[in-house]
Amino acid sequence: MFKLVRDKIPEIMLEDGKNPITKMIQDDAEYFSALTDKLLEEVQEFIEASAENSNEHALHELADIAEVVEVICQHKKYQADLIEKYKVIKKQERGGFEKRILLLCNSIKKD
Repeated sequence: MFKLVRDKIPEIMLEDGKNPITKMIQDDAEYFSALTDKLLEEVQEFIEASAENSNEHALHELADIAEVVEVICQHKKYQADLIEKYKVIKKQERGGFEKRILLLCNSIKKD
């Protein structure tokens, strides 16, 4: 399985007596694909850490998620400050998640 790793991971692996085989991603589409795979991986690790009630581990995983999102913004030339702006707009228009509302059904049309 190939996966995107932090820049110092191959160096750390060498220090641990391992022999990592790596390549540098040159293609932008391949890099973006690797970033989105990494985002999914980090989200899954956060879910697992949360299920274990390991707050510190969960916080580390949230930090990883935040970093991957930041790199995606840089790569795609998204303005990171717009994320906060859009978050505020969505919250004003549609609300947040504080009320813990779980939608049970949306298929019944109101007359």
